[in-house]
Amino acid sequence: MSDVIVKVADSEDFPAIQAIRKSVFQEEQGVDPDLDFDGEDETCHQLIASLDKEYVGTARIRYLNQTTAKIERLAVLPLARGYGVGKKIMEKALEVIDSKNIPEVLIHAQEYIKALYQQLGFQQEGEVFEEAGIRHVKMKRKVR
Repeated sequence: MSDVIVKVADSEDFPAIQAIRKSVFQEEQGVDPDLDFDGEDETCHQLIASLDKEYVGTARIRYLNQTTAKIERLAVLPLARGYGVGKKIMEKALEVIDSKNIPEVLIHAQEYIKALYQQLGFQQEGEVFEEAGIRHVKMKRKVR
């Protein structure tokens, strides 16, 4: 059984976060680096996931205001897909957000993976839209 561990990252983990995001978003999906690394990382909580002691996934939590957080930049390396890494990252993100007493979470989910978010209680709002040339849906969930 593979061991997935998700933690709030510290500054030493940021090179691994950058490498994961570069691999998934820029190399695999063709996202412009300036869209991915948008200058917001320093104000966000970063999460990093390891599978069998190797860093394989990440996400960030951006606090939009006192009542809403947005989970962004969820990325899992291809070799780690199918092990529940994305779901564990999302569960950890929701736990961190709950600890801050923030009641609502927003995501812009890539359309092909919206079922993962639905399993976690997110509901789609509005129509499909393009972001970085990729089809997305806006989804929300109450934390409490």
